[in-house]
Amino acid sequence: MPVPTPLTGVVPPVCTPLTPAREVDVPSLIRLLDHLLTGGVDALFVLGTTSEAAYLTDAQRRLVVETATAHVAGAVPVLAGAIDMTTPRVLDHIRSATTAGADAVVVTAPFYTSTHPAEIARHYRLLAAESPVPVYAYDLPAGVHTKLGADLILELAGEGVIAGLKDSSGDLANFRNVITGTRSRPEFTTLTGSELTIDAALAMGAHGSVPGLANIDPAGYVRLDRLCRAGDWDRARAEQERLCALFAMVTVGTPTRMGGSSSALGAFKAALQLRGIIACGATAEPQVPLSDAEIEQVGKYLAAAGLL
Repeated sequence: MPVPTPLTGVVPPVCTPLTPAREVDVPSLIRLLDHLLTGGVDALFVLGTTSEAAYLTDAQRRLVVETATAHVAGAVPVLAGAIDMTTPRVLDHIRSATTAGADAVVVTAPFYTSTHPAEIARHYRLLAAESPVPVYAYDLPAGVHTKLGADLILELAGEGVIAGLKDSSGDLANFRNVITGTRSRPEFTTLTGSELTIDAALAMGAHGSVPGLANIDPAGYVRLDRLCRAGDWDRARAEQERLCALFAMVTVGTPTRMGGSSSALGAFKAALQLRGIIACGATAEPQVPLSDAEIEQVGKYLAAAGLL
């Protein structure tokens, strides 16, 4: 379906449920999609960081997009990550995702090789020229080690190369510059990927959010979004703080034996399994699984939030 311009509301980056053998668990993915739609989300983003896209094979990526678009059947837009190291590889992912039914694609800067801002701009221009659907920029400096500065985003937005920005940098000042700099382009979408500061981002004028924790509590993030839009800032702040407390589950993993990704994604999947939404909490290799004691801690966070 056509993506609204601008795209507003809650756009969760959908987790990718896996079997114990690390294949895509299609029945669990369908249950998760239904859980998100029932929660009232406005669109879906598959194959992002929370989706473990970096760990999936090309065939698995395509299966995720095909499953999501077929099941959602136009109820909400489906955005798909087309994330890879270089322009030709990203173009391959765009062709695959759009053939599978994606309504838009989300793309980071190139990575592995060192790139100049002029090369990053060229990357997005080449993608936009070939893509049959809108291209959204994804600012993820922690993952790709390149910052998409406001000047670059505003240049590409002014040319109509990108349809919007998903900002997961945590740099609110840069994000504000993008928001204020694109007010003359009301069709341009600004989305925050920071679960903990959505109320602040919406107060600055962002159009919506892409919170990984919305996999666990989509209704909470939809409630937060609607309270902000209604100008009920006191209740919005209280809901944001409740979600911040729930988000602390990402710290359950012991840092001496696992990285932050293993801890956070393991916590999200453990929570989904504890809530009966997915069958298995496995994360993709080589991420380290949570221990039974750590999963028990996830359950305590869910209980405290009234979700278990």
